[in-house]
Amino acid sequence: MLTKLWLLQLPVDEIQVERVNVFLQTVKEQLANFGIKLVGAILLWIVGQWLINKGVKLLSRLLKRQNIDITLIAYLSNFIIVALKIILIVAILGYFGIETTSFAALLAAAGIAIGAAWGGLLANFAAGVFLILFTPFAVGDFISAAGITGTVDEIGLFVTTINTPDNVKTIVGNNKIFADNIQNYSANPYRRVDLVAQLNHSTNHQEAIDLLKQKLATIANVIDEPAPTVEILEFNLAGPVLAVRPYCNNDHYWQVYFDTNKLIRETFGEAGYSIPEQHYAVRGLEKTNNLHG
Repeated sequence: MLTKLWLLQLPVDEIQVERVNVFLQTVKEQLANFGIKLVGAILLWIVGQWLINKGVKLLSRLLKRQNIDITLIAYLSNFIIVALKIILIVAILGYFGIETTSFAALLAAAGIAIGAAWGGLLANFAAGVFLILFTPFAVGDFISAAGITGTVDEIGLFVTTINTPDNVKTIVGNNKIFADNIQNYSANPYRRVDLVAQLNHSTNHQEAIDLLKQKLATIANVIDEPAPTVEILEFNLAGPVLAVRPYCNNDHYWQVYFDTNKLIRETFGEAGYSIPEQHYAVRGLEKTNNLHG
């Protein structure tokens, strides 16, 4: 009241100037308060992020000491991080004076709307839960799923990360993996290497089979039980085709694969076997076609 009476005693120009000064002072105070709150919110976010990361790392260490599966630990860690960050955001909004109860209701409504619109995202989340529960594979396993073959690097809330043999990091939706066939090459203690060896019609196939069986046992990491298999797979125009099938651990698959290929060539070369040739007839005349040109 006194301020109003004081303003009435001033000339009109001075009243306007005074009103502008009061307005500017109010703006400065508001900006100062907002700046303080903004700095506090930034500090709260930084400290909160640091605490979340430290807490999750500590929890992961504790779970590892309890010999809990590393896949489950990674899954729980991701879930806890997301949940705590949402809580941190709500706390920062409350610091700014925003009604968090209304925000929580709005967040829930938005979650329902987003869930309806992003059904695929929820499907990936549900598939991730089932992948953890049924454990068709774990981190570190070599698998083939959803058209991707490689080593599992991480099973996340919504996606699974796979490193392919050519060292490409591939991220696949959990639902796509769970809905497709899954081949886990690491689940069994050994796997079979499938190769073929072409013989000439004139070659003694039993001699070739015996030679390969003897040589296969000398390849590093080929296991004794089950023993390598060498048998006639089929016949073609060049002659018999042998199925050459040693067994090894999945970790040694490609080493055994390449070493077996070299062994086939070296063994047949040392034995002096004839080069396979295709036999066919043209207008009643028999011809041969050397497979090596």
